[in-house]
Amino acid sequence: MQFNSKDRILFIGDSITDSGRKEDNEMLGWGYVRLIRDYLHVTNPNKSLQVLNKGVSGNRISDLEARWKEDVIDLKPDYLSVSIGVNDVWRQIDHPEMEQVFPDRYKEIYVKILTEVKENTNATIILMEPTIIEEDLLAEGNQLLKAYVQVVHEVAEEFEAIVVPTHQAFVSYLESQSEMPLTTDGVHMNSLGDMLMTKVWIEAVLG
Repeated sequence: MQFNSKDRILFIGDSITDSGRKEDNEMLGWGYVRLIRDYLHVTNPNKSLQVLNKGVSGNRISDLEARWKEDVIDLKPDYLSVSIGVNDVWRQIDHPEMEQVFPDRYKEIYVKILTEVKENTNATIILMEPTIIEEDLLAEGNQLLKAYVQVVHEVAEEFEAIVVPTHQAFVSYLESQSEMPLTTDGVHMNSLGDMLMTKVWIEAVLG
């Protein structure tokens, strides 16, 4: 895939996407979105690509639904990259008293918001698998996450979206038993985790 001059690439998700964007003058944050932007500009120096970060810490897919029109539809992206699902699982563990977004509801909302994209924009849709919850593949969060990863693939097939296999990349890395961690707390990326997300996104989207 080749981006055209002045393409607008919009990233939306939770804190992993947000990565402190409100404290950044460019509103990109310090995570994988910035690294992807930097890579695209270095490799396409004569193109005025616009990269937007609409990640919000703590968001579940139901939160994306609530702000979808303002933060996605109204901005008319040429490419839309979505990374969501970790908090949909994490809230089941740390706040079980909350109304939960289980896989069926997760899929229902995903289909709804992507239908709005198809009906109102010409965006190419890019869906990132939710990454990990703890750097232990047997952890409860990672077991619950599997169903959400499966939904991402089902929805991607329905909408002919590009899938970024971030979860599988993290699983493969953890299986390698490297001594270098990917996160600061089991969820939020350190620089290595952001680099892995960037690498997998570039390979999936650009080929």
